Amino acid sequence: MDIIYVDNHLLVVNKRGGIPTQESPGCAENVTDWAKDWIKRKYDKPGKVFLEPIHRLDKPVSGLVLFARTSKALSRLQEMMRERMIGKWYYALVQQAPPEAQAVLEHYLVHDEHRARVVTSAHPEGKKAILSYRMLKESPLGFLLEVELQTGRYHQIRAQLAQVRSPIVGDQKYGSSAKWSKEGIALHHGKLSFVHPVTKEEMVFTAPLPSSFSSISG
Repeated sequence: MDIIYVDNHLLVVNKRGGIPTQESPGCAENVTDWAKDWIKRKYDKPGKVFLEPIHRLDKPVSGLVLFARTSKALSRLQEMMRERMIGKWYYALVQQAPPEAQAVLEHYLVHDEHRARVVTSAHPEGKKAILSYRMLKESPLGFLLEVELQTGRYHQIRAQLAQVRSPIVGDQKYGSSAKWSKEGIALHHGKLSFVHPVTKEEMVFTAPLPSSFSSISG
């Protein structure tokens, strides 16, 4: 894992696939504890370290994770998330080409045990999920998409792409028959943008595609 950015209020980490964002049963490490330990050592801080993730990445997903280092930043960033003021772009390698080269997908999802399920808009527990995507390139391994999230539902990208018969490579939970790296699936959170909750500066962060994408990212 790599530190992308740190100041008095924020921390941005590039997580590798195969590690949960927060403590999870059966997992020896997680990004939050790793980042707290990094801050403690970097700044020689005694006692507990305040650090809260603003969003989570699924365990098999790599890429950017944003943390708040102060309660002020936490409350403001959480409000920005609710108001959809934080931009998030992902890169997904899918097995099958989606129906269109560029489109907006809108579904309703329910959170079943350890997976998301697409339902009709009439479902009492269904939550609207919206994303847009555009195809970047085709390779022997699949089709590389850039995905912009409009909402932040559980397993949203994975479930919505599977619904249009374009499962993410390696994502066997959502119908992929192709193998990927042992660390995770072919989904990477590559870009994040927002206004700094304290300084009001426009912040944009990027994380390069991991080495598992090297054969298609040239």
